[in-house]
Amino acid sequence: MSENFKIYIGLDDTDHVEIGCTTEKFNQFLSYLKKNIEFEIVSRRLVRLWPFASRRTRGNAALSAVLVLDKNDENKLYDLCNRWFEELLSEISKYPLCRHPASPALIISKTQFHKEIYWETVQGHVKLSSRLMEIKNYNCKIYSSSSQWGIIGASAAIAWAPELNSSYELISWRKKSMIGKKRLLNLETVIELDNKYPDTFLNRDPTKNRGLIAPRTPCPVLYGIRSNSSEILEESHKWLQSKKGVEKSYDYAIHCTNQLSDDHVTPSYGTVLCKPSTSKGAHSSIRVFVNGKTCILLAFSQGGSVNRLLRSLEPGDIVLWTGLFSPTDSSIHLEKLSILDPVPRIYNRPTCCGNSMKSAGISQKLRCNKCGKNREKYWLGKIPLFSNIIMINNWTEPNPSNRRHLSKPLNLGVPVLNNLIP
Repeated sequence: MSENFKIYIGLDDTDHVEIGCTTEKFNQFLSYLKKNIEFEIVSRRLVRLWPFASRRTRGNAALSAVLVLDKNDENKLYDLCNRWFEELLSEISKYPLCRHPASPALIISKTQFHKEIYWETVQGHVKLSSRLMEIKNYNCKIYSSSSQWGIIGASAAIAWAPELNSSYELISWRKKSMIGKKRLLNLETVIELDNKYPDTFLNRDPTKNRGLIAPRTPCPVLYGIRSNSSEILEESHKWLQSKKGVEKSYDYAIHCTNQLSDDHVTPSYGTVLCKPSTSKGAHSSIRVFVNGKTCILLAFSQGGSVNRLLRSLEPGDIVLWTGLFSPTDSSIHLEKLSILDPVPRIYNRPTCCGNSMKSAGISQKLRCNKCGKNREKYWLGKIPLFSNIIMINNWTEPNPSNRRHLSKPLNLGVPVLNNLIP
């Protein structure tokens, strides 16, 4: 009786800014294997990585899968991988020149890589030389271009394992004849999808009256639907494909993913040191004191309510946030913001006879201009309510159109600080 064994596969960096998508290439790879050997797919995974990576692609995602196959097919598997990868390199060599050409890597491992490999790659810059050293002791085979950059993402995809905050995304792909043409998927159908399948999420941005499931690039993806249930995704895709006027996909796959996880950020808090400043373009920034040092929080104009809340801050306010440290401008680009303990806002002098009392001069008391009554000089203050800003449990976030793939919507849970109970 033959023995089965489990393998972990990772693929990354196969696409061009104008051509292809690693999700489709991975799907084609698995289909190619399926035609030649028998195996069971235990899990397919879509893993988003650090948003500031210098060689990031549109969604900056790598793909992985866990397969179970017959031990007798192991050598055949490696031969098939080598053949497919050589064909991939040949195809990529014909891509137009660009700043960061595709640098694909396919990794086949008998063991899952340590989870720290994932965390390093989702939260910061990774040196290729360091990553090569990290994985050299694993029992794995690596197929890569000469530049090897794809190894970073492919290894991270193998290292990631689904957690409680994982979700699913169904990705469907366009027929080759349709690529480059307008996607046939209107907003009314997306709204109907949203209403019919409430367990799907981020299908549209109601604040901008636009759908979010279809890309706006010439890539081969038709649409992506997200949910916490793979069964709901299967149903919603079949319903969508049955609708008149909706473009038909040639294939689809459901991936477990780290999207909406906030894995890329660590919540923090600090004290506001100054009034906010606003630059050209309505981007706003403020200095805060945190962990014994000063840092800058930056809210882009596209951040909507995050930008508005930041512009409302005063020195002394204690704020909480999630965001990414930018290696370009050394500021923290905010994704969510909360005010934990605001200082009172000065709004008026005390009143007398229906009017505000006035200062009688330097070092003088306040005086009522009607009755002449005097009292000690002081200002009245009140705790601000920020009623003009939409919040969930005292947190605010950008509109759906302006969030990163990795950002967790507040309606799925607010950030938790391990060193502070807000």
